[in-house]
Amino acid sequence: MKAAYTIQHLKFRYPFTISRGTKTHQPTFIVTLEHLGYVGYGEAPAITYYNIPVEKMAADFESKKMFIEKFAFTEPERYWHYLHHLLPANPFLVCALDMAGWDLYGKMKNKKLSDIWAAADAERPLTDYTIGIDTIDKMAEKLELKPWPIYKIKLGTDNDIAIIEALRKHTNAVFRIDANAAWTAQEALEKIMALKSLGVEFIEQPLAKEDWEGMKYLYEHSPLPLFADESCVFEKDVEKCVGYFHGINIKLTKCSGVTPALRMIKTAKELGLKVMVGSMNESTIGSAAIAHLMPLIDYVDVDGPLLLEEDVATGLMYGYGTVSTSNEPGLGMTYTGLYNWPL
Repeated sequence: MKAAYTIQHLKFRYPFTISRGTKTHQPTFIVTLEHLGYVGYGEAPAITYYNIPVEKMAADFESKKMFIEKFAFTEPERYWHYLHHLLPANPFLVCALDMAGWDLYGKMKNKKLSDIWAAADAERPLTDYTIGIDTIDKMAEKLELKPWPIYKIKLGTDNDIAIIEALRKHTNAVFRIDANAAWTAQEALEKIMALKSLGVEFIEQPLAKEDWEGMKYLYEHSPLPLFADESCVFEKDVEKCVGYFHGINIKLTKCSGVTPALRMIKTAKELGLKVMVGSMNESTIGSAAIAHLMPLIDYVDVDGPLLLEEDVATGLMYGYGTVSTSNEPGLGMTYTGLYNWPL
């Protein structure tokens, strides 16, 4: 097996702002695994507050390249376990390689990943479209430019309710709110009470990830469902969320790949938690992996390619909230070759 990588800084259509800050480009780490004439692709975007930049992924890749390539690949679960022990401090790199392993496996079996994981006729949720924090006028302009049935709206400001009141005048679409851990428990409850009357479906990560006492209080009093994001990163976190959240938002990059995400989905369902798989602004490569999981989950946030001005692949088709994958095997995407591939 041969492994290679490239680093890209993909430009956003608009500056992307959440409660933690603003960025104009999404750094992302893309890998390939070549085996038996097939090539699998994987991706892991870098998120500043998780302290694993693309440079760290590259350094770890280079230092372990011989071992990454050494594995006798037959199926992705075994490869993930191998990578998990090989790179215990870099779940982002493990994710990219695991995703490439699944793409490779699908191509070897000549099957789409969604057909491997679920019944072909399983229902697929609609994706939301994210509106980052900005001036009210700018946020409203983004709504007008992208008519959509469901919006995920980033909050965590001093005028959160005023923002939603203003946006509600522009659309009857469903609103989902992501506070990115910006609120206190009492502040969250006051805001949620107001947001319920404004057509909000659920709230994502209202409190700091370590504020379990606050989440218990909020869980017992909130009129809207609460979803964990930063509070549910790895498999071991799923069970902790019972009695504190109504659902979890799984991020492939954070949990270390598709393989653990599949187990997290199964565990969450067994525990009575709703399941969402969310975007970290992946290109079409990483977004295709999310899209293939859609038959297994309740909600999805797979709008990465819609938020980016630049992309590195094709293969996803977007309608009015719908997302379709191609009929090609594996991830079903095609690398566009816009960038030089450093082998």
